[in-house]
Amino acid sequence: MRSPLAGNFVSQQLRLIFSTSQPPIQLTPHYLISSKTPVDAGAPPQATHKTFNPPRPDSFRRLEEERVLTEFKESVVQVWQGPGRLSSGAHGTTNEEVVKSWPGRPFEMPDGWNQVFGAERFRAAEGMFDVKMALSDASNPAPSPAQALPALIQASLSAVDVDIRPHLLSNIIVTGGTSLLYGFTDRLNSELSSMFPGPRVRLTAAGNTAERRFGAWIGGSILASLGSFHQMWISKKEYEEHGANIVEKRCK
Repeated sequence: MRSPLAGNFVSQQLRLIFSTSQPPIQLTPHYLISSKTPVDAGAPPQATHKTFNPPRPDSFRRLEEERVLTEFKESVVQVWQGPGRLSSGAHGTTNEEVVKSWPGRPFEMPDGWNQVFGAERFRAAEGMFDVKMALSDASNPAPSPAQALPALIQASLSAVDVDIRPHLLSNIIVTGGTSLLYGFTDRLNSELSSMFPGPRVRLTAAGNTAERRFGAWIGGSILASLGSFHQMWISKKEYEEHGANIVEKRCK
């Protein structure tokens, strides 16, 4: 089972939040800034920009903008930990209204513009769990309910025998850079405990940041280093001759 709701999705949510803010928040990458002057929160930036001849390609700017978004995700973005969802609440007040009264988190853009971010820091990641809260536009359609992370896990469990579902629920591995968002593991545990109140839900997540970010690569390197792994190698000629089915036959 796969879902597009991961790191790139959160980055795109941030771009939509920035573009719809009043006034819009400009995303200027580090390489374009020559110097900057400190300004008060919310004040227009006072920075000197670099010029390049020929100009850098759009793909390079997009890559450098992603660096800034990654810094923002690591220092500001937060996942609503529960109970319930950000759009739900009690006594006629949503949890989104509740977090507006919480202390915000400051962030400074490369050009010196800075602001303290409140409830919007929760909104960026909420769409991974509650697709109704996902921001969308013509270029970024809203995700379907089946793509939400809890629904994805539920669909994966439904595809296996009933008897082994409790064992899988008690051995869920949380990995990947997006899982490092503050509150991610607690929220996922809350969602799954609500969906499956009977079985025990246990999440396992590496404490080391590098292991969490590069778990797939580390696992692949361990597999490739095994002495018996060469027996499962598939040549390009074999793949072209037999198609994808050869992977399942060779790697049983």
